[in-house]
Amino acid sequence: MAVVPILAATAVKTVGLVGSTLWLIPLILASLTFLHYNKLDPESPVYDQTTLYKEYDFVVIGGGSAGAVVASRLSEIPDWKVLLLEAGPDENEISDVPSLAAYLQLSKLDWAYKVERTGRACLGMKNGQCNWPRGKVLGGSSVLNYMLYVRGHRNDYDHWEKLGNPGWNYQEALKYFIKSEDNRNPYLAKTPYHGKGGLLTVQESPWKSPLVVAFVEAGMELGYPNRDINGADQAGFMIAQGTIRRGKRCSTAKAFLRPVKLRKNIHIGLNAHVTKILINPTNMRAFGVEFFKNGHRHVVMAKKEVILSAGAINSPQILMLSGVGPRQELKKHNIPVLRDLPVGYNLQDHVGMGGLTFRIDKPVSIVQDRFQAIPMTMQYVLNEQGPMTTLGGVEGLAFVNTKYANRSWPDIQFHMAPASINSDAGARVRKVLGLTDELYDAVYKPIANQDVYTLMPLLLRPRSRGWVKLRNKNPFEAPLINANYFYDNFDIKTLVEGAKIAIRISEAKAFKKFGSRVHVIPFPNCKQFEFGSDQYWECHIRTISMTIYHPVGTCKMGPKWDSEAVVDPRLRVYGISGLRVIDASIMPTIPSGNTNAPAIMVGEKGADLVKEDWLQNYVSN
Repeated sequence: MAVVPILAATAVKTVGLVGSTLWLIPLILASLTFLHYNKLDPESPVYDQTTLYKEYDFVVIGGGSAGAVVASRLSEIPDWKVLLLEAGPDENEISDVPSLAAYLQLSKLDWAYKVERTGRACLGMKNGQCNWPRGKVLGGSSVLNYMLYVRGHRNDYDHWEKLGNPGWNYQEALKYFIKSEDNRNPYLAKTPYHGKGGLLTVQESPWKSPLVVAFVEAGMELGYPNRDINGADQAGFMIAQGTIRRGKRCSTAKAFLRPVKLRKNIHIGLNAHVTKILINPTNMRAFGVEFFKNGHRHVVMAKKEVILSAGAINSPQILMLSGVGPRQELKKHNIPVLRDLPVGYNLQDHVGMGGLTFRIDKPVSIVQDRFQAIPMTMQYVLNEQGPMTTLGGVEGLAFVNTKYANRSWPDIQFHMAPASINSDAGARVRKVLGLTDELYDAVYKPIANQDVYTLMPLLLRPRSRGWVKLRNKNPFEAPLINANYFYDNFDIKTLVEGAKIAIRISEAKAFKKFGSRVHVIPFPNCKQFEFGSDQYWECHIRTISMTIYHPVGTCKMGPKWDSEAVVDPRLRVYGISGLRVIDASIMPTIPSGNTNAPAIMVGEKGADLVKEDWLQNYVSN
């Protein structure tokens, strides 16, 4: 805590005033005690290793949702030397506060990507481009996200196995979800679907608005139970659970890396931008990694494996820069082709309908002008409670079925938040979304700081596929990203049905006591359609098309006969020995729900696959 050095400085100044140096002795002893405690504290920051070995057994590229897990688990083997390279810095005090998630976007902790303009989506954003936040920080996007803990549907993982990936079925995935988890809700921790005592803390926010209770009740009115959406069945409504611990964000860095920072066999290099994986063109073996830190080029060797965990955008970029990717793409940038693989394709994301706002008459929502900063902050700092513990503002989750879905496999997810784009009077949310002034001023400025809530429908299993390609061969420039939203028209039709279900939820008896009604000022570019018609909702969705930060699939896992596969079911890159990819990019299809928990699961299972391949008779615990 920053309080301690501040108090120490004040004490030293006081000692100087009284002219007695004897008082410095207990002060110095107290400071040394604090420093020693800080070193042993399992939640104190990791060390940025400045002096590295020339060779490690494993070099892990990327310390995000999966990479932090992989490095931590591999370092459990004392004889293995593990190096984790992360392009960004460590977390900070702001990233610890759950409610401030939006303030991390477009900051130095964010790669701040933008997707290519297509004219089919993101029409209400500047230049027609959606912002795509990705974590450039230890802990990766688990530091920027809204902390929602959602595993997906059992059918997702059984489908992975049916695609030719043995060992990736639901029961196998569940084992690793449970392994990570320390669920602190007693009524869930005792079920066979949850874990207690794992490294990743999962719990509800200690603060709730009455609107989330109405949300769950409204779902029951529509015939959906109030259930654990991570349990036996998914369809239903629930107060959201998140990766928080005592009111603060529990990133994968905090969960998996900080507790092991004293291990002698793990080094962590921060602000280390990996530019290339070194591959021997003679035997096609990855043997090292090139990275830049403080403007200087460094090379480190990997005795056993290089493990790429840089995420669905950076993993394909690094592979292509290293000569592994589509032949034509590499030739275009004069990169020698070491292995022709469909790297960068199969990009999938959960596109959501943003800005669907419902006005209410009672002062029960999150309105920035209503909360007094000092009392609210003190409540958070002293008691670990209050509105600052909300999961980025999201309070409720639901999984529902449109007319296009099987009842047992929902196709729409809802995020319910007791706020909307107007709730901060345009101070932050409009900026992180990149909304045009015309749209904000016309629709949301007239209700600035008024009480509202929002229901955001998300498309769970998009049919559209995008891609990641190199902008050029400069490793410090962002790649080209085409989300390709709504390329398949079935996706927009499904989301329109989701919008209509949202309206039905808002009209339930549970919300009537708040005077709930939809905000009816039409979008300027949609005025030609009748408000509330299918055509209007489609226009709305195309105008505020929102990523929910869930890109996956760009280094697809698949059997050898799958022409789209980049890695095999053991996550080894085809045709390159000593190289694996372990992150969300290996997912052949996107899970039906928020992807942070599945990415952590991939990290857990991937680490076990490495152990199985290098240790005789290894059995996962």
